[in-house]
Formats: sequence, structure tokens, C-alpha cells
Amino acid sequence: MAGLADKRCVPCAEGAEPLKGPEIRKLSQELAPDWWVAEEHHLEREFRFDDFRQALDFVNAIGELAEEQGHHPDIYLSYGKVKIQLWTHKINGLHENDFILAAKIDALQPAPVR
Repeated sequence: MAGLADKRCVPCAEGAEPLKGPEIRKLSQELAPDWWVAEEHHLEREFRFDDFRQALDFVNAIGELAEEQGHHPDIYLSYGKVKIQLWTHKINGLHENDFILAAKIDALQPAPVR
């Protein structure tokens, strides 16, 4: 069975419902423990870096990944810090795509986060 990072984001089917309870818990177990689910609505994680350049390079890598996957996170950049929020706007909640992209973002992480 392929892990989340091995999957590809696919467009939501018309009328798709956001994930809830057990579905969210199951997919969350496949992510790094630093991701958290906020109000069964979105995923969040904060990454820390030694300086602005490292954080910016990470944001740019996420941007390339997001374009490739056709799924785009909200990204907040500040000195030495990047915060990611993921949810599927089309359904105003969580979809498997959000967990796939989170796993792929984890795989981009260049160095241990402090």
C-alpha cells in the first residue's frame, strides 16, 4: 500500500463531503506528529529555520510542489519560520489531498527543524 507521500492529489468530486472524525484520525497517523488538525477543518504545522533564506527556500520548494500537485496551501513566512495551513477550499474542510500534500511537504524538509 502506498504511503501518503507516494500518492498524487486529485481534484475533488462534485459534491464531495469533508472528512470527519475517524477518517481524519486515520490519515493523521500517517503524518509527522508536528501536524495538528484544527477544528476538523484544516491542518497546521510550523517549521523553524536558522534564518530567513532557509525559510524562503523552503517556501519556494513548497510552491513548486503545490503547483505540481494542483493543490495550494496557505503559507506564512517570517524570519526563520514557516507556517502551513492546509484545507480544501472547494469543500471548506479536509480532504485526502490535504494529508497527501502535508506528507509531501514533510519529505521536502531539508534539515532537522529546531
